[in-house]
Amino acid sequence: MSNSKTVLIDKHPGRSAQTIGIARELGTDPDLIHEPSVGVIGNKGDSQCYMGVQDKVEAIHECLRSRIGREPGQIPMRLVQPEYTIATSDGIRNGTREMRYSLIGREVTNDSVCEHLSASGLEGSISVVACDKPPVGTLAAILEHNRPAIIMSDGPIRPGVDPVSNEPIDLVSAYQVAGHEDEAYRMRIACAACPGFGSCGGMFTYNTMQTFIGVLGMQPLHMVAPPSDDPRRLEQFPGELVDYLKAMIDSNTMPRDIVGRDSIRNAVIVAMAIGGSTNVTLHAPEIARAAGFGNFWKDIMTPEEFNHLSQYVVPVLTDARPYGQYSMVDIDEVGGVQVIAKELLAAGLLNGEVMTCTGETLAAQIERLGTPSADGRVIYTVEKPYKPTGGLRMLGGNLSPEFSAILKLAGVEGGLEDNLFRGKARVFDGEQFLLNALDHEPDSFSNHDMIIVRYEGPSGAPGMPEMLDATSRITTLCRERGIVVALMTDARFSGGSVGLVIGHVGPEAALGGPIAFIEDGDEIVADLNSNELNCTQLSDPAKLAARKAAWEKVVADNGGVHPACDEADTRLLNRMRRSAVPATQGAGMHPDRQLWVNNPRQPEPSSFVPSNKWRAA
Repeated sequence: MSNSKTVLIDKHPGRSAQTIGIARELGTDPDLIHEPSVGVIGNKGDSQCYMGVQDKVEAIHECLRSRIGREPGQIPMRLVQPEYTIATSDGIRNGTREMRYSLIGREVTNDSVCEHLSASGLEGSISVVACDKPPVGTLAAILEHNRPAIIMSDGPIRPGVDPVSNEPIDLVSAYQVAGHEDEAYRMRIACAACPGFGSCGGMFTYNTMQTFIGVLGMQPLHMVAPPSDDPRRLEQFPGELVDYLKAMIDSNTMPRDIVGRDSIRNAVIVAMAIGGSTNVTLHAPEIARAAGFGNFWKDIMTPEEFNHLSQYVVPVLTDARPYGQYSMVDIDEVGGVQVIAKELLAAGLLNGEVMTCTGETLAAQIERLGTPSADGRVIYTVEKPYKPTGGLRMLGGNLSPEFSAILKLAGVEGGLEDNLFRGKARVFDGEQFLLNALDHEPDSFSNHDMIIVRYEGPSGAPGMPEMLDATSRITTLCRERGIVVALMTDARFSGGSVGLVIGHVGPEAALGGPIAFIEDGDEIVADLNSNELNCTQLSDPAKLAARKAAWEKVVADNGGVHPACDEADTRLLNRMRRSAVPATQGAGMHPDRQLWVNNPRQPEPSSFVPSNKWRAA
């Protein structure tokens, strides 16, 4: 007698009853119900980012339904109804306790898509993604499932226009006027900043990650930049997506055939070249994990190589918000993200031989699209870039022994004389205390203060909220007073944050990282020549030991959790507190380190090295 747990499901009347009913309701052939499944997935949530998703999902579903069947050229599979994931709105929640759920939304999306893909046995899927965390969670689940799949961005929102100045504005503009004394002005900007629908339009986290996913090979490049309300997203792209998916099914091409070491490296290099969000250093390790790599910072790229590429090899090519002028819609109008990839490819900075979801190599896809050259206004050339060095920098030092701290160099507006900032610590045990000070005591901040916000990391918050509200207020304060106020935190930032802001400092305060031992008035030095973040006082072993011992007593007296940590009063928050991994590993929820990597793989050997010849020219 066999001990196998395999159960034959074909033609069981109980299990067939609903699949026959579904086929009848969807208008597909009931004879296909025992074939593998295919379907569409969409991201949903409570913001404008998601408002255009359902129409695209339904258009793709209808296109897919029309292609289901046994005739030549059709897809002989069972069609399932569309499924949707849930996430929160970063734009609405920034500066509130609810912002703790933002990064958790990536994890919830991963779980829900995983259940749908695995429990439904999907052999093929098309996902319409929106906002910035759900796309990464969707991609992670797709990579874990590893059956033919393709992604389409829902698209960015169009910029708003200030009705008085006639200048383009966006969500970040509204956050930056939070401290303005004129209530009518604040309301005017709020009313005009976000017309229509679509995800954030600047080179914030959403468009950083959509560009990343496109260059990674899991989204057609020409579908990244068009706005959410572009008719092509309903009329042209659905048919193309179904064609691409069918080709992947026919050729047995899997997501892990596309997402490998070199394609991930390509995507990281492009993130540098667009002055992308610091969140890429959280999402890239999570994508690499889902693709089977155990350690992004070892198997894909070391922190030292990341900094070398950003500091000496990869320039910033886009004049984009929040550090520049233009939106993703403007990038679409001058040719799209494929123009950026074409520039970097021609300069020898990308490996063009990696495969993509269109069935072509990256280089072949760019050529087929008839990609124009950089216009020199919105997208710059490698030879004459917008900024000569890449937009991101990793920092080590005695405050960041995990080499996790990240600075968006493209967004720094001042304070780095000779690549060095030296400031005086002003400590806040939580973002709300900082926001209160910015609201009620803005004049208390001085030139070269280094604000410390701690106990907001993956475990401490829990959830590692982003701090667009705080950084926007600080940016406005600095511009109005002509001063430099820096900020460092164990939390993270919105892609819309600018200024001298350093996030992901680890280990986090809740776990006893050095950031927990800083005191008001300490000297903090951010040195971009050595790529270190140091506290002068913590260089003294005796002082460090005394402060650590005092911190450990406070924690012990409070039952093992520092009292500055927020409550984990829901199952999700408790799960995050107890299972969060560090920022270097993606800051996700992975309670069993033995199961950290699903179906592990060894990094494939590659002889490709990004060129720096263009600098010599």
